[in-house]
Amino acid sequence: MSGSAAPQWTPESWRLKPVKQSPEYPDQAALQKSLAELKKLPPIVHPREIIKLKEHLRDVAQGKAFLLQGGDCAELFDYCQQDAIESKIKLLLQMSLVLIWGADKRVVRIGRMAGQYAKPRSSPMETVDGKQVPSFRGDILNGFHLDERELDPARLVKAYHHSSATLNYIRAAISSGIADLHRPLDWGLGHVRDPELKAKYQEAVNFLTDMLRFMHTIGADKTEKLDTVDLFTSHEGLLLEYEQSLTRLLDDPTAFPHGSKKEYYDTSAHFLWIGDRTRQIDHGHVEFFRGIANPLGVKIGPTTPTSDLLELLRTLNPDREPGKITLITRYGAGKVADLLPAHIRAVEDSEYKQTVVWQCDPMHGNTQSVSGGIKTRRFSDIFSELQQTLRIHKEQGSYLGGVHLELTGDAVTECMGGSEGLAEDDLSTNYTSFCDPRLNEKQALELAFLIADHYRQERKEKEASSV
Repeated sequence: MSGSAAPQWTPESWRLKPVKQSPEYPDQAALQKSLAELKKLPPIVHPREIIKLKEHLRDVAQGKAFLLQGGDCAELFDYCQQDAIESKIKLLLQMSLVLIWGADKRVVRIGRMAGQYAKPRSSPMETVDGKQVPSFRGDILNGFHLDERELDPARLVKAYHHSSATLNYIRAAISSGIADLHRPLDWGLGHVRDPELKAKYQEAVNFLTDMLRFMHTIGADKTEKLDTVDLFTSHEGLLLEYEQSLTRLLDDPTAFPHGSKKEYYDTSAHFLWIGDRTRQIDHGHVEFFRGIANPLGVKIGPTTPTSDLLELLRTLNPDREPGKITLITRYGAGKVADLLPAHIRAVEDSEYKQTVVWQCDPMHGNTQSVSGGIKTRRFSDIFSELQQTLRIHKEQGSYLGGVHLELTGDAVTECMGGSEGLAEDDLSTNYTSFCDPRLNEKQALELAFLIADHYRQERKEKEASSV
């Protein structure tokens, strides 16, 4: 885009770079047919919606709002169902209400929905029942069942249609009142065993229900803002052929607040992120994403050299646009204290001070395997990393602007712990993820309560010190 030293960008310039996690389709003719079809189809999201999200994320970068991002690890085509979609919408809404109560800030909601169909894998092959088979790489590439493991380019078009159908129903459900705050929400806290925690959670619930009741009494609940919410979509931008095919040039002076501008938008989602395995500065993923106007996330972990951070920011956001880049930190509970402070200082002591959104992903660094090879995560580790991240940002004078969670609105048993006290023996009760373990609806809501409590305590301390 801009930046005098950067070579000319085009939607195809990534093809001149090395590309990790790139699928090798055996049938190139079928691949080209699918890509040609994608290029003719309309955008899944509109560039104006992307511009709106960028404005919201600018507020997050400046400490005026909080970002809640959550959804499935690997979305399946089968999740394109009314109940599955509604349960995630309701959970994200419920969590955001708790966060608004705690942080006293507006919450920006982004779902890992309507496109999170691709997953990076350590190896193209895996062993199942003693037999070597292609790894499951997400529904956009191949199927989980052993007889569907061959890469199928037709799945790219299927992914488009499932993304479109999911987003279509999200919009329909929201416009029809699923997010109407006049409706009662299920705040059942029967699973919370600790009396002190239960009392804290109940305080939040009482406040929220009393506030809505009061607004109804005085007639202040007639605003349409209580009937609807913004819910944006996101996924990891792993398959560059797919992302390029849905990239469109917006040449509309009325879309920009400061006059005429031509920019490319990846219309597969509002927000894309670059994964921990594909953020090499001289590789294809960074090359592609440096040229699009969408807000972008970059996963930052134990293997990220501090020196790479500024180079990534200068490459992806040469104009230092606030909120353009979200740094999604994911270290693990045992490493965050050693690694996060240096990463914060590298950014906050540079020209990018207060331009990035700092977001904590407390999930990916805390995955472990238990007996039988089952992948799980401990709620205590997830909360510990989040708690340490909040503390470190406070010490460093930076702002933790959001959380990035793998969650589902269903009663799965994939992560151990939480107020339900799920143990290893409970995992088999309802373990349905085909990839990484997700927080269930009770665990996700509990995490929101714990974050809210942190900000409530922080506000009380500030008020006490000002007296």
